[in-house]
Amino acid sequence: MRALERNTTLENNDWGKRWSFLGLSLLINATGHSITIVMNLGSAVWTASAVNLYHMWPLSLRATLFLCGVVVVLMNALLIQQFNWKRIIGNLLFTFPFSYLIQLFTQVISKTGINQLPLSVRIITDVFGILCVALATSIYQRANIILHPNDDFMQIIRFKYMNGNATLAQMIHYIPPVIIMLITFVMTKHLWAVNIGTLICLFFQGTFIGFFDKHVFLNLKHYGLHVIK
Repeated sequence: MRALERNTTLENNDWGKRWSFLGLSLLINATGHSITIVMNLGSAVWTASAVNLYHMWPLSLRATLFLCGVVVVLMNALLIQQFNWKRIIGNLLFTFPFSYLIQLFTQVISKTGINQLPLSVRIITDVFGILCVALATSIYQRANIILHPNDDFMQIIRFKYMNGNATLAQMIHYIPPVIIMLITFVMTKHLWAVNIGTLICLFFQGTFIGFFDKHVFLNLKHYGLHVIK
């Protein structure tokens, strides 16, 4: 009990630092996702599934991203076997700036013409976007104030079921979006935002996140894991 109280006190003392890292990670995350969408050489797997849904129905990309987030919130509640309303509200609050910034940054970046660059440069740019997403995920999972439902999903799997193994947890948490893309492909006969970058995310994104956990912003630890476990 004393150890838990001590950890809670330390987390409260670091509140300002955690909020600062959360804001930074939102900007990095939206930039990375937007780059991969514009490049169309493979977005992060969850983003790719949302893009394919977006092309299948009349909703905007922002609305599609938000709707997907709501569905994952319900999945998270099932995994932790409780409706933690503070956690659910935090998940939903994250999706508002996340969805808005991605749509805004995508529109801005698409006007730069970078998707007209040579293929080799576009591949490098796409991988850079993927690394930005992994870095941002590492940052806000460690700050752990509010999380995007998708990354909360991964974090629950990682620390509740996979003993902290980021690589394995990331691959398992990609099963739902892969199923979504298979369904949309059957219905539309097209795949959007799926390419070499998506394969890199599928097999290496968890490894990238684990790398950034250990090598970037070392003064930022994983907060609030007792809530998951």
